[in-house]
Amino acid sequence: MALSDRPAERHRDVAALFTERVRGTRSWDVPSPVAGWAARDVVRHLIEWFPAFLASGAGIELPRGPSVGENPVLAWQVHCDGVQAVLDDPETAHRELTNPHTGRLPLETAIDQLYTADVFMHTWDLSRATGQDDRLDPDFCAQLLGQMEQMEQVLRSSGQFGARVEVPEGADTQTKLLGFIGRDPFWSER
Repeated sequence: MALSDRPAERHRDVAALFTERVRGTRSWDVPSPVAGWAARDVVRHLIEWFPAFLASGAGIELPRGPSVGENPVLAWQVHCDGVQAVLDDPETAHRELTNPHTGRLPLETAIDQLYTADVFMHTWDLSRATGQDDRLDPDFCAQLLGQMEQMEQVLRSSGQFGARVEVPEGADTQTKLLGFIGRDPFWSER
């Protein structure tokens, strides 16, 4: 299934897959491919960083559900529905997000490039941690990899990505993307 280029639709599809993985998680305390994080921490990360970013850059407050510690499934659903509501709001097309690191961007572009892409990549982390299907859309993997490679120095210096993990020659695009963002594409807790 190819993902839409429209930010609201792409988020809907990416978030739907992440939601499936959240609902399919049986143990929230299993380790994840992100060093020091359990499955619960993958969800916590997405719920915690983005609301403050959106509030400070665009003056938008997302609804808050229970904590991830209390109920990770409901916490994610409330958060996800809030982000989708922002993207579906016709006024979003006329709004901007301002941030010292990104400058001024159309709000839907900022959400798409910074947040939806993060959900997409963390879908692999949660899937791999919890033993679920970890395949990602290959076209979007290629698109993200191409964009990220062009700004590798900026990304590496941000501290948001680990050192590149070398992957076998001829690896598929998903494997290359995972290696680029500092994940061991062959990670297993066992």
